[in-house]
Amino acid sequence: MPQVSITINGHNYSIACDPGEEDRIRQLARSIDSKVVGFTKDAPQAGEARLLVLGALLLADELAEAKESLRRARSGGHAAAPASPVSEEDEALLAAGIEKLAERIETVAARLEAAHI
Repeated sequence: MPQVSITINGHNYSIACDPGEEDRIRQLARSIDSKVVGFTKDAPQAGEARLLVLGALLLADELAEAKESLRRARSGGHAAAPASPVSEEDEALLAAGIEKLAERIETVAARLEAAHI
């Protein structure tokens, strides 16, 4: 199982991943790092664990908003009318993408938790 070295808020972590997921893990880590670094500007005294929890909550909120948007699109209850209609095929692709993203986030979170981060 490949190991990926990532840096979040100046701390290095070694994360195990499935073959072929290395670049995706690095990309996700950069996203988390940008959120955590943003929090350090607002709360410079916050501990590392608190910063990671805040970053995880923000990402979970973004995911929940994406799922809610998809739910509204499926039910026809758009908050704002889209520029063009969404086909059933596009909806299915979007739903699959969101589900895959959720699974990846859960996998990364489990690995971080298992590494006692």
